[in-house]
Amino acid sequence: MDLVLKLFDVLFPVFLTIGIGFWYGKKDPKFDTNFITTFSGNVGLPCIIFYSLTVSGIDFEIFLRFAYYILLYVAIFSVIGIIVLKLLNKDIFRLLPPFILPNTGNMGIPICLFAYGNSGLAIATAITSIILVLHFTVNILLSSRKFSVKPLIECVPVYVLIVSLFFVYFKIPVPTFIENSTFLIGYSTIFLVLMSLGVALSKLKVFNLKETLIYSIVRVIIGPLVGLGFINYFNLDGVEAGVMFIQASMPSAILTYLISRIYSPKHIYDTTAGTVALSTFLSFFTLIIVVFLSLKYFN
Repeated sequence: MDLVLKLFDVLFPVFLTIGIGFWYGKKDPKFDTNFITTFSGNVGLPCIIFYSLTVSGIDFEIFLRFAYYILLYVAIFSVIGIIVLKLLNKDIFRLLPPFILPNTGNMGIPICLFAYGNSGLAIATAITSIILVLHFTVNILLSSRKFSVKPLIECVPVYVLIVSLFFVYFKIPVPTFIENSTFLIGYSTIFLVLMSLGVALSKLKVFNLKETLIYSIVRVIIGPLVGLGFINYFNLDGVEAGVMFIQASMPSAILTYLISRIYSPKHIYDTTAGTVALSTFLSFFTLIIVVFLSLKYFN
């Protein structure tokens, strides 16, 4: 019974906030989330990165290990995605991002925070930092079929990540006023990005149910299985195993759609939108099982 209550404590706040955003998006279709997106990308997420990595006491070696894990995870999913897209005779470049880039930020970070506290937040943020870099490099490369370093150079969180790792590597104590400021802004951002995810979902449509269902099932079913494979192969346990399992089980990232909309043809970003929407909907059910197993066996 205690485990069920803990599961409820972890997932209910996340699903409720997304639901509020979805309800508000339906109530006011003209509601513009551009401010939230801009604020989160330039201020909120950098604060989360700095706070979680510097205050939690995460070791630099742990960050490097999880950077390696998530890069290997993306590589494995790239192979899976290419095989699926090849069998369906689809664009193996522009449709690959929803396969390989899970929503470790909007959904993964708060779930790991509620499940494992600050230690879970730190590891979840380390994973998200790498995924973010991949969005502004690999995602744009695949979506546009052109490589450019400009988006990465203009990405504020990347610079904050470098500064944060400097603090972590040299074990530099963070002044209290900076810790408190990044804590306040970072935690408020978690609410904003969850709500904006709900608003975005209220506007996304599934145009080809059969195709997007296949993509979504691969994302939310194969993802957890690959995560369990990592836990077994690398002998992870406790918080590390739980966070890896949860983050590997996330649906397609909303940022894959946003980038696709900028760089890809309409039929591509329509498919990406459907995959994001449907995989997120399915994850409301699969994550119940994933988080339950995480709390039961990796705690």
